[in-house]
Amino acid sequence: MSQGRFLLPAPVGKLLSCLPVYPGSLLFSTGLNLALRDTLPADVQQALQGKRLRIRVSDAGVSFDFSFDGGRFRACQGDATPDLTISASAHDFLLLARREEDPDTLFFSRRLSMEGDTELGLLVKNTLDAIELPTFELLKQLPARVLGRVRS
Repeated sequence: MSQGRFLLPAPVGKLLSCLPVYPGSLLFSTGLNLALRDTLPADVQQALQGKRLRIRVSDAGVSFDFSFDGGRFRACQGDATPDLTISASAHDFLLLARREEDPDTLFFSRRLSMEGDTELGLLVKNTLDAIELPTFELLKQLPARVLGRVRS
């Protein structure tokens, strides 16, 4: 079975989709601030200023809504249309974060999708590609079986 086929079981996704949106977005934006605070170049910060983004974990039924304002990421309520939505399964996001999969490969195999401002999407992708690996080292320490053993 290919790595892209590892999806959370439907009952788990249904349960997760019942969680309120804002607390997850707050945790996600806090994590982004801790991980990326000192790594985003000024021109990228300027381009992100005021933009609303959504990360949608398709198999978990959850989304994280956030914006970049005042030099930091801030959680948003999920009631407004984001400028950019990036969607993938939990396993594929983990592979991306651990740099075990290329975003272009996932995109062209339809395992990753971007909706909205494609120029903003390319900026996000290129910025993450340019960040030095130590930012993501903690994720490499996660056991591969966290999501790897869950199959649909």
